[in-house]
Amino acid sequence: MSTGPYHSLLSHLANCTDSTEIEKLLSALLTDKEQHDIANRIRIFDLLDRGITQRDISEQLGVGIATVSRGARAMHSHDVSALLATHRERA
Repeated sequence: MSTGPYHSLLSHLANCTDSTEIEKLLSALLTDKEQHDIANRIRIFDLLDRGITQRDISEQLGVGIATVSRGARAMHSHDVSALLATHRERA
């Protein structure tokens, strides 16, 4: 699979200064379920960072434990601190 289009998207998003434009673009690219899944991934990161157990997160968000475990692995592989800071400012 070519990553060219994906990198084009990243470049475009990096240059966007209007959140409405970004929201419209993501709505065109992602289904409602995909948007919901991304929001849940951010919630999982936040709850894990706050020390909530994976089982409690699974129950609280109504997702499978495997979903929470994948989120935990992603969080440990990538620095999501800036995303969490932004999320918490808006919450």
